[in-house]
Amino acid sequence: MANAREILDRMKSIQDTMKITNAMYMISSSKLKKAKASLDETEPYFYSMQMAIGRILRHVPDMKSEFFNQRPEIKPEDRKVGYIVVTADKGLAGSYNHNIFKDVEECLKNNSHAKLFVVGEMGRHYFEKKGLEIAHQFHYTAQNPSVSRARNITEKILEEYLNKELDEVVIIYTKMLNGVQTETETRHLLPLEKEHFNKNVPVGVQMEQLAMVPSAEALMENIIPIYIQGFVYGALVESYASEHNLRMLAMQSATDSASAMLNDLSIQYNRVRQAAITQEITEVVSGAKAQKRKKKR
Repeated sequence: MANAREILDRMKSIQDTMKITNAMYMISSSKLKKAKASLDETEPYFYSMQMAIGRILRHVPDMKSEFFNQRPEIKPEDRKVGYIVVTADKGLAGSYNHNIFKDVEECLKNNSHAKLFVVGEMGRHYFEKKGLEIAHQFHYTAQNPSVSRARNITEKILEEYLNKELDEVVIIYTKMLNGVQTETETRHLLPLEKEHFNKNVPVGVQMEQLAMVPSAEALMENIIPIYIQGFVYGALVESYASEHNLRMLAMQSATDSASAMLNDLSIQYNRVRQAAITQEITEVVSGAKAQKRKKKR
């Protein structure tokens, strides 16, 4: 059994760790609130872009656009797919990064022409360690998602897609289901599907009149990049919020475990102290008896 000094040292170490986990919990809580507020402020604008695409398609359903081109002439096994992978810059967030890597590896099994576009240092380290080639690493922190950064990612992806260096674009990120649950989401970004935007209008219902200047095609060419940018931004923010949500849960679990360890060590310390005191009393009594026998002689 450890002595009292060793137990006290362990208790001090655990208490110091608890201070760190509590601080990380509070920091993640603050960042989570900020991320949710940011998403709530920007979502309406990008939803409006989605609605605008749907309105244009209702009036011009046969529109030709490279963004909707499914490229059926390319066989499935020959299609070049770009994966935007959103990871964190650090760990201590439960299964956040592990779940992303698991889904990415599952996707790569089914595609021999995949290209990785990685956000976050954890993703870069993981794929480099696995020997997987990264087509592009976005060299900025995943801890500060912004519309500007989403625009940079979108421009890079659209450039390769329109130049036919990519046939499809998929984004893999973490989505918040509620205040506690998250899940990894694999979303197909390009090419877009008209059915996703078209809402069935009942027969006989008069549609709104639209004046599309200079043309419906020109409007679509300008709106779709903004829509994709909005989706990428939403994915970055949701991933950021999910990371801190899972980190809060992980830090709370660590704090609870540390508290339980402190309780066990406290009991152990009291037992050691009691044994030491009992030993001291026994030694004093034994010494007193020995002195008494010595005097009688």
